[in-house]
Amino acid sequence: MAGKVQTSCDLMVFGASGDLAQRKLFPALYQLDRAGLLASDSRILAIARAQASEQDVRAKLKAKLKELVKPEEFDDALATEFVQRVNYLRLEFTDTESYSQLNSWRADSNQLIVYMATPPAMYGVIARNLRDQSCCTERTRVVVEKPIGHDLESSKVINDELAEVYRESQLFRIDHYLGKETVQNLIALRFANNLFASQWDQNHISHVEITVAEAMGIEGRWGYFDKAGQLRDMIQNHLLQLLCLIAMDPPSDLSADSIRDEKVKVLKALKRVTPDLMEQSVVRGQYTGGTSDGKPVPGYLQEEGANKGSETETFVALKVEIDNWRWSGVPFYIRTGKRMPEKMSQIIIHFKPAPHYIFDSDQKHLANNKLIIRLQPDEGMALKILTKDQGLDKGMRLRQGPLELTFSETFDTERIPDAYERLLWEVMRGNQYLFVRRDEVEHAWRWVDQIIGNWHDSGEPPKRYAAGTWGPVASIAMITRDGRSWYEDA
Repeated sequence: MAGKVQTSCDLMVFGASGDLAQRKLFPALYQLDRAGLLASDSRILAIARAQASEQDVRAKLKAKLKELVKPEEFDDALATEFVQRVNYLRLEFTDTESYSQLNSWRADSNQLIVYMATPPAMYGVIARNLRDQSCCTERTRVVVEKPIGHDLESSKVINDELAEVYRESQLFRIDHYLGKETVQNLIALRFANNLFASQWDQNHISHVEITVAEAMGIEGRWGYFDKAGQLRDMIQNHLLQLLCLIAMDPPSDLSADSIRDEKVKVLKALKRVTPDLMEQSVVRGQYTGGTSDGKPVPGYLQEEGANKGSETETFVALKVEIDNWRWSGVPFYIRTGKRMPEKMSQIIIHFKPAPHYIFDSDQKHLANNKLIIRLQPDEGMALKILTKDQGLDKGMRLRQGPLELTFSETFDTERIPDAYERLLWEVMRGNQYLFVRRDEVEHAWRWVDQIIGNWHDSGEPPKRYAAGTWGPVASIAMITRDGRSWYEDA
């Protein structure tokens, strides 16, 4: 990572025994340590409710690192040294008096970072208790996970509670999609290359696809997911951020607020999805039994612990329009779902064909170029272009092929960091440009809430789709009505 300047910091991880901390945060911190980015006096305090000895916590943490870190990146001696940085404190998050223990652990000279890897309902409780026991200062940086709340009103409550204790400049609302290398490259791609910058509007782009597909089902998260659903969990939380990075105007510079100001403009320009537009612009689905990776899998209502009468959506497809001069008339087709054929996240920019076509008419369907941006599993980009087919007998027959950039192959001398590594590193540096500002959260909720309200008013249940397919047939019909098709169907 650029700018490898170590910053001495004390990191408090609330909810340290949870899945997020164990699977993402501690492995990311290990990788930062492995890369020489953690100062020797930086320390980590794991905070949780469970009764455990520090020795046991360290042993379990090292075993988890060995399980999750790639074998070629796991160094036993370094892992042993890393876990020695970790202290453990059992704490009831609601017990104000017990927070005084944190002051004896702190090193005043170090930057304090508080990571709340807890349910959002606990953010305000933890923030107030830290304040009341004088455990934080004006220099404290606080990281909270999205989604913030389950609708606009609840997000305001949580943000108000955080704002009672911390300034906006101290808050880092984390969205791990923004830490992905390819997502960050959207800014470089768009604004460092005039080839694209000059073509990035309604005059040259016909439509945009954003697909985030998950092959897995609920994976034991029924309690959380059934209350959230795919619209709250993925659209509000992640995909609207991707849309903003694709659609925003050029920022005046790369400062955090310049970038976030432009993203807010996009969110404010999103066309409202009124009840009369729901049928043609929104598809809600729920998976039934099917196959995944060649094996039979249960439907959503047959998952362990399921509420058999649940109407929570596991799939959403949207036709999104942006009411501004740059994107007038350009639809953004967004879809995300569980139990899809494969795990895949990609953005496809469909460019308009040349106004006058001079080649074989039966090949005219090939005439529009496509920019494919892959976020996972193989991060990279491909530009589909047309060239003459080779051979004396081919005449001027065309063929479509990619100009390919696969990060893992092109930059094979460098390891691509995980999103959480990048984001934790930026927190340590105090850089907020990859984090979400309060008004972004609220404008996103305001737009999503109207769709949820329309669903509630209509009483229409989600459409069914078999596990292992690309969602309800209605999602195909939605894009077909406009004379287009999803990329894999083209």
